[in-house]
Amino acid sequence: MDFKRRFLLLILVLFAIFIFGTLGYEVIEGWNVLDSAFMTVITLATVGYGETHPLSPIGRVFTIFLILGGMGVVSYGVITVTTLIAEGELQRYLRRGKMEKEIEKLKDHYIICGAGEIGTHIMIELIDTKRKFVMIDRDANNIKKIEGKDILYIEGDASSDSVLLSAGIERAKGIFCTLPSDKDNLFVVLTARELNNKIRIVTKCIEDESEQKFSRAGANKTISTNYIGGLRMASEMIRPTVATFLDTMLRDRKGIRFEEITVKENSKLSGKTLAESDILDKTGAIVVAIKSDKNEYIYNPRGNTKLNSLDTLIVLGEAEQIQRLESIV
Repeated sequence: MDFKRRFLLLILVLFAIFIFGTLGYEVIEGWNVLDSAFMTVITLATVGYGETHPLSPIGRVFTIFLILGGMGVVSYGVITVTTLIAEGELQRYLRRGKMEKEIEKLKDHYIICGAGEIGTHIMIELIDTKRKFVMIDRDANNIKKIEGKDILYIEGDASSDSVLLSAGIERAKGIFCTLPSDKDNLFVVLTARELNNKIRIVTKCIEDESEQKFSRAGANKTISTNYIGGLRMASEMIRPTVATFLDTMLRDRKGIRFEEITVKENSKLSGKTLAESDILDKTGAIVVAIKSDKNEYIYNPRGNTKLNSLDTLIVLGEAEQIQRLESIV
């Protein structure tokens, strides 16, 4: 039983004892509501006040049982509160409330469904590149691994509408589906696409035949773990230096990454050449390629290459350098 239910149960039991005592004095002694309620409170609190009115023998017997019942409830309350504190339930409940308020403020963030090995690697990458995200997992063991790490998370079923809405899917920029099975990830893709038709969805795929199903369900990109693993092993064999370079870059805690930034229509870089934009000197980021709005790529662009609206710059740089470039673009 979670903190909220246990606390509510305690309140309900106390309220039931209070109502029982008040009604008992009204019926047995014929007192009014105020006197009956006052007598019940001082009896349960054991403050030592005198009787509100002289009690009849039956009233005294009733008071004895009310005192015994009150002591039992108080003992239960002390044990419950002590247990909640000892088990960390109270701290988790307060932290949960704080996280819910922080999640409500998020916008253009990412959602990671599944806190397993793949989800953990995604989480580390988002942290290194200073991106906001919310982790969702229904496995209590996985949740315990990220508790206390200043990470926003929700314990629940990622395919549930209410859970995804709690994670701010309507305001999110993208969602990662990394649950253990294709079936689970497919449900998340369907639910996410229904709740936000503009969100970018990237999902893990185990079985090759599931790839088309994910695409039809609304996934923007399907990643086959077996395919990617095979390519990586081949790269390590035939081009080890390149593979090591990329691996070292991804493991660099400074957040040196290849990133993409789209030139907006009202950007002051639109219409300028790459040399005129002076991106390298102003930000430190290196433009390695440009993708036009017609999906054509210009690799290693020269200084006289013109930047147009809706061009996507593929750059290499640290997280701070990328942020400076984004502010310019």
